[in-house]
Amino acid sequence: MRTLRLPFQAPYDFAALLEFFARRAIPGLEHVDERSYTRHFALGARACRLRVTQAAGAKSLALTLEGVPAVQAQQVKARVRRMFDVDADIAKINASLSADALLRRCVRRHPGQRLPGGWDGFEIAVRAVLGQQVSVAAARTLAQRLVATHGERLRTRSGEDIRTFPAPQALADADLGRIGVPRARAAALNAIARAACEGRVTFSREQPLDEFLASLVELPGIGEWTAHYIALRGLSHPDAFLLGDLVLRKAVSRDGTPVSPRALRAMAQAWRPWRGYAVFHLWRSMS
Repeated sequence: MRTLRLPFQAPYDFAALLEFFARRAIPGLEHVDERSYTRHFALGARACRLRVTQAAGAKSLALTLEGVPAVQAQQVKARVRRMFDVDADIAKINASLSADALLRRCVRRHPGQRLPGGWDGFEIAVRAVLGQQVSVAAARTLAQRLVATHGERLRTRSGEDIRTFPAPQALADADLGRIGVPRARAAALNAIARAACEGRVTFSREQPLDEFLASLVELPGIGEWTAHYIALRGLSHPDAFLLGDLVLRKAVSRDGTPVSPRALRAMAQAWRPWRGYAVFHLWRSMS
């Protein structure tokens, strides 16, 4: 077991990240409480675990790793840094968004807002499709069934049996109707998994946003909203923007009537390249 430090630029709203992750945590795979995030994962055939807390009295997170070989610790650390958005230049982001009067109020209320990323881009893509047209709780239940049915079974050093989130190869031809996924969504999940296996969709952060979105919307069952959500959380892309999102369209309205997607697009041009942060600020303003 080893503990690594992940410094961040204050302010940093760790509690908000934990709250977001808690609502979506997959039982048996993830656990979130008021102080920490924990998850199981695999490195090859090795069962591993990580735990993230905020270091007391320091501007950093503490990442505790179990079962992770020393040569792979930095790889895991890099994933967690993205997931918890510790590298954001929050002063620069807040200053840019505060040029807009509406977002200025949001930034003053929640100056430490970060992008809640994902442990794995493919996992976020699958969870995004599972969440289509259902509640967050229902999507979490489907994800739990998916892990229990198709996740790889491993045993930890302490003798605990766990399952990890399924790899693309496990879902490419899987019968997902058995876990209660509607036929069209099951076909979409199979298509995403096959595209990932074949390299037609990749989750590298280095690729241009437009290219990534285009590769996703070519697949059945993936529209613009889902593609941008996957980019926002799966790639932690700071400028991904959910143009058709009803909550966003209401959040920027003066009378409660949702503005048109075209009007929202025009308004959001001034928020670039930080439109992803604007998404979470506006969502929080409506909660």
